[in-house]
Amino acid sequence: MKNILRITFIFLPFILFAQTGNVQGTISDENGIYLPGANVMITSLSKGAISDFDGRFTLIDIPEGMYTLSVSYLGYADIQQEVTVKANATTEISLFIEPKSMQLQGVEVTAYGLSGQSKALNTQKSNLNITNVVSTDQIGKFPDANIGDAVKRIPGITMQVDQGEARNIIVRGLSPQLNSVTLNGSRIPSAEGDNRNIQMDLIPADMIQTIEVSKAVTPDMDADALGGSVNLVTRTSPQGFRLSATLGSGINFITDKPILNGSLLLGNRSKNDKFGWMIAVSGNDNDFGSDNIEAEWTDEFEFNTGVQDADGEDILEEIDVDPYANVFEQREYLVQRIRRSFSANLDYKFDANNTVFLKTMYNWRDDRENRFRLEHEILDGEDIGTGDFTILNRLPVRFPVEVKRQTKGGIDNTRNKNRRLEDQRMQNYSLGGNHLWGNLKVDWMGSFAKASEERLNERYAEFESEYIINNDVFNTRYPRFSAADVADENLQSFEYGEITEENQFTEEEDINVFVNFEIPVDIFGKGDGSFKFGARGRFKTKLRDNNFLEFDLEDDFPTLVDVPVKDYSDSDYLAGSQYLIGAFASEEWLGRLNLTNGTPVLDEFLPGNFEVIEDVYAGYLMFNQKIAEKLSILAGIRIENTNLKSTGNSLTFIEEDEANGIEESIEVEVVNDENSYTNILPGVHFKYDVSPNTVLRLAWTNTLARPNYVDLIPRAEILSEDDEIILGNADLEPTTSMNFDIMAEHYFQSVGIVSGGLFYKDIDNFIYTFQGETTDDTFGPGTSGFETFQPLNGEGASIFGAEIAFQRQLDFLPGFARNFSLYLNYTFLTSSADGIRNEDGDEREDLDLPNTAPNMFNGSLGYADKRFSARLSVNFSDSYIDEIAGNDFDDRYYDTQLFVDFNATYAINKNLSLYADVNNITNQPLRYFQGIRDRTQQVEFYGQRLTFGLKYDLFKK
Repeated sequence: MKNILRITFIFLPFILFAQTGNVQGTISDENGIYLPGANVMITSLSKGAISDFDGRFTLIDIPEGMYTLSVSYLGYADIQQEVTVKANATTEISLFIEPKSMQLQGVEVTAYGLSGQSKALNTQKSNLNITNVVSTDQIGKFPDANIGDAVKRIPGITMQVDQGEARNIIVRGLSPQLNSVTLNGSRIPSAEGDNRNIQMDLIPADMIQTIEVSKAVTPDMDADALGGSVNLVTRTSPQGFRLSATLGSGINFITDKPILNGSLLLGNRSKNDKFGWMIAVSGNDNDFGSDNIEAEWTDEFEFNTGVQDADGEDILEEIDVDPYANVFEQREYLVQRIRRSFSANLDYKFDANNTVFLKTMYNWRDDRENRFRLEHEILDGEDIGTGDFTILNRLPVRFPVEVKRQTKGGIDNTRNKNRRLEDQRMQNYSLGGNHLWGNLKVDWMGSFAKASEERLNERYAEFESEYIINNDVFNTRYPRFSAADVADENLQSFEYGEITEENQFTEEEDINVFVNFEIPVDIFGKGDGSFKFGARGRFKTKLRDNNFLEFDLEDDFPTLVDVPVKDYSDSDYLAGSQYLIGAFASEEWLGRLNLTNGTPVLDEFLPGNFEVIEDVYAGYLMFNQKIAEKLSILAGIRIENTNLKSTGNSLTFIEEDEANGIEESIEVEVVNDENSYTNILPGVHFKYDVSPNTVLRLAWTNTLARPNYVDLIPRAEILSEDDEIILGNADLEPTTSMNFDIMAEHYFQSVGIVSGGLFYKDIDNFIYTFQGETTDDTFGPGTSGFETFQPLNGEGASIFGAEIAFQRQLDFLPGFARNFSLYLNYTFLTSSADGIRNEDGDEREDLDLPNTAPNMFNGSLGYADKRFSARLSVNFSDSYIDEIAGNDFDDRYYDTQLFVDFNATYAINKNLSLYADVNNITNQPLRYFQGIRDRTQQVEFYGQRLTFGLKYDLFKK
């Protein structure tokens, strides 16, 4: 920071006493909507500027005199405007440009509905670094309700799904926590307890003006973006009066329940053009569900030999067998998701040189859920009958199992409504300014952001039984357990297991401050150039505070027949009509229970509670300069210093010792830890303009990813019910990556692009979860043989990929066919990871880096004329390894996804239109498989969704 201040004072005399003037203005379309990415030039001086997301541009250090401004923009007619520059003054100007019609073989061709695409491509073309941009108008062409679904249309991006909506973003094969997501340049906090993932389905798509994905970051951007940085730009105050409203409904075919949605956007500027404002509200009520089956597979079996040892204990033998499902679950989810969003953006222009703004957003989502789970777990070691397993190497089709019927719900009140209520909120408040001090451009911003997730009074009621089942695993994609004797499934045989209540709270607070300084330079005498420097501070606090209570109500409810039940069997169950789930304790009964005097189960929650304070200080220097007529360079260096303080809990089980009067207990130790590190991150970007519409880009960058907070705490979380122990690792190092990118782009005058590129990432210290097994009772009595999970640094990994994209209106076709358009992109990835150890401590070979999908594809065919538009969209991502286990048999994979969506719009008049969207036409499930593709670990179906409604949009300049 001191060095940056010294540089400021060195340049200050030259800045304040310059005898030149500035030009500042805005570029807008025919409706008064700001246009980003416009190219503004004073050709006689070889000076130019690019309009930002708010359509603003600034030309500085211009000698006195009269000049001609030239404005060019893909899809719009070029314009020229005279402007007079005065010394030590800033001249303001507002420019309006209109879409152009093209002459093709003597026929005038009008491009309908391409304004959004034009804004995105102009911004992408003008950026010096490698980016992909999607504007709000483009988002409206796809049936995407949230930002996650909109982002998945961008090349090199795939999304992980939660309850049928895109939630976690994977950029170029890098896990969600390895990518940066910002709102107006300020980092969005995460409400996730275990990781840094940003829940993209929390933000409605219609609240965002532009999505910008930077795949090669510049030194003035946060460096924690191994895959890329996703910046969400909120809507700003308009050039004139703006009113936009949407009102719609629909239906979820899985539940046949309605969907309600609506939004309102209102904004204007004062008559003197100094004060601008915009408010936006959005709401969505979606009552849906999902049908789910899950299985755990093993290739070992322990059985009773029928022989006893010297102490009279049965001798058990473990043998290798053909893979079979030893745990099978069927789940029925009923979900209501209510999403609300509020935004207010204000700006005030004191004069041509000084503007301040306030941007706010508040997102609030209620997620209510009931879940009914039927679980079967084979009882290893039981006498299951005769058979020479060592010869046949096969298992009988019948097993004794422990069966559990579990109801998940919440308390009976107006908020929970007998359902588990997940209350998620994300808020962001940013105050900033843009200033011109002579030739010095200054921008600054301070923001406060908070994300939270609260789940109070989450209840579980479980009843248990044991009987013999038929283990049908002949179709490993759809395994099934069923009672050998149907009479065993009677409710009387299900005895009280447990009733528990859990409370969870996670909160993350971020305070961000930054300031940037920029001055004009012309080192090579080729025209435009600038020197930029700045500093940023980010101060984060992450807190997780959960508890877990168990209640002894066995005397009140000894069996399942002693409570009200509901039968949730469904002949239209999307996983197959053969899955009849049966009856469960009703959610109303569970919600009305007066649960008091519960016993805390410390090992279920206390090791997972923590508080982390993370402070990041960063500074950078960079310059942007033309070094030849067609060649530009942006080079610089960024330094980031990270300081961490963490507090957590570690549990130790104390074994009972009757001789010394010691009872079995749990000892809790509060653990504190500190860590700090500094990263030096240089970067260089080249941009070569082969022609006015053809660009070649080359970049070398360095990025990092900080470990998840929960992984850094030296804790021991013992999950006795699952025979698992989760360990922390205070010695984790941040993951770093050296990145190389090359990209070629050609932009069509008719608004479109064809592009192709290659990228390579050399990754060091990537973090994976090591899975092992305890060999003794180190963590307490009975913990020998528990599976352990601990984050470790791998030695290194690499990713190589290629991207191609094409989008264009097919205006070269005859007749009505010229109204069709294509949107296509494809990404190929290959990766490798070193230093990953298996459960025996040996290094595993031929492993892909987790979350790297080898093939990703987006495609859409659109049609638009003066009134009607329609689009059929396809989104595909290949299967990839999701979690590395102790061996390849237990590795978990995220399966192939193919989503097909359709939407259409009809314009009743200039301002009012009808729309209809159909999502997930293919009924694409979320699916994981274990080891091999045909071995289902989880498959969850969501069904199709239809929405329709009215849109109203009014502009006044």
